[in-house]
Amino acid sequence: MNLPTIATLIYGILLLFGGIMGYVSAKSKPSLVSGVVSGLLLLISGVLQWQQIAAGLILAQIVTLILAIVFVIRVWKTRKFMPAGLMLLLSVAMLVILFPTT
Repeated sequence: MNLPTIATLIYGILLLFGGIMGYVSAKSKPSLVSGVVSGLLLLISGVLQWQQIAAGLILAQIVTLILAIVFVIRVWKTRKFMPAGLMLLLSVAMLVILFPTT
C-alpha cells in the first residue's frame, strides 16, 4: 500500500468518527450526514486505490477538495480553530499527498 492509499483510509475513518462525534456532542445532524457520507466515500476510494483502480485516487481528490472548501467556509464563518480549522489543516495535508508534484 502506498502513502495516498493509507492516508485516504485514515482520513476517511477520522471523518466518519468525527461526524458521529459531532452528532453525539452537539446533536448536529449535518455533521453526522456529512461526516458519514464523506468518510464512506473516502473509505471506498481507499479500497479502490488499494485495488489499483485509478478512479479511487480521483474520487479521493474530489472529495478532499470539496471538504477543504467547506472547512475554509466554516473557519471563515466561525473564526474558531476547532473543529473546522483542524479539519482544514488535515484536508490541506491530504491534498498535498493526493496531488503529488512529480
